[in-house]
Amino acid sequence: MTHPFLFWGGFHLLLFFLLAVDLILFRREKRPLEVGKAWVLSAFWIGAALLFNWAIYLFFGSEKAVAFFTGYLVEKSLSVDNLFVFTLIFTQFHIAPTHRYKVLFWGILGVFVLRIALILTGISLITTFHWIFYLLGLMLIFSAIKLALEKKKKKGKLQIFVFQQLQRFFPFTATSHGGAFLVKERGKFKVTTLLLVLIIIECTDVIFALDSVPAIFAITTDPFIVYTSNVFAILGLRSLYFVIAGSLDKLKYFKWALSAILLFVGSKMLFIDAIKVSVGQSLVVIASILGVVILCSWARGFIQGRRGRRP
Repeated sequence: MTHPFLFWGGFHLLLFFLLAVDLILFRREKRPLEVGKAWVLSAFWIGAALLFNWAIYLFFGSEKAVAFFTGYLVEKSLSVDNLFVFTLIFTQFHIAPTHRYKVLFWGILGVFVLRIALILTGISLITTFHWIFYLLGLMLIFSAIKLALEKKKKKGKLQIFVFQQLQRFFPFTATSHGGAFLVKERGKFKVTTLLLVLIIIECTDVIFALDSVPAIFAITTDPFIVYTSNVFAILGLRSLYFVIAGSLDKLKYFKWALSAILLFVGSKMLFIDAIKVSVGQSLVVIASILGVVILCSWARGFIQGRRGRRP
């Protein structure tokens, strides 16, 4: 299915409008984004995604609408894992809470370009070489097993190494300078820690995209659906960070959900010619996995809370 320029152009106009609303409402923040405002912004992005999903249903029918929602759910779930790494990066490099939203905002803009390149490249390869499905399926299954066996989050040695290498090639100043990316000291321009952290986040997203982008190809290969579901999942990531950043350590079972989702979509791609799984069936499986994990996490927290209140 091809989509005329009208739909691609209309989507990007909508995207620029939503980003403008985001900037207008929150650009004056001088304090860390409050949890209440983060909830409002998260609801705003989720609502925008659902409205866009409804528009897809009206223009393209139920099958494409279900594909968008399933892809959005997959990408949103996998994107949450990014928050663990973002928290680690911000903590390691002592980024003040007041500057984190700025880094995330500009980081997301860079992600758009990276994701477009990966999506277009992936779709081109899949349509040209059918065996790419098998390769991507194996990659996702490997990622699922690796995630399940991982006992704890890495201490960020890779991020520290990248940071040290960037310092070698860029004139660097350790002074924060009020959250600026680039400053002028003694007549010379220097980059701040904030800009180097932004570059690290961009590099980190490339690594995550190697899992998340192939995962949605198991749902659909329609470039419009793949791209728009990716974009809407990423857009809400910044506000979601401030909603759950303080509760990330409580998501003890979330990695099992991500592992199960990767295993499912990887197996679907690996056996694409032998077993036909509809988009609707994929949605049921993925939603069930997330539902069970959320219920188990809530039950665990409730039980621990009851034990903590015992005299």
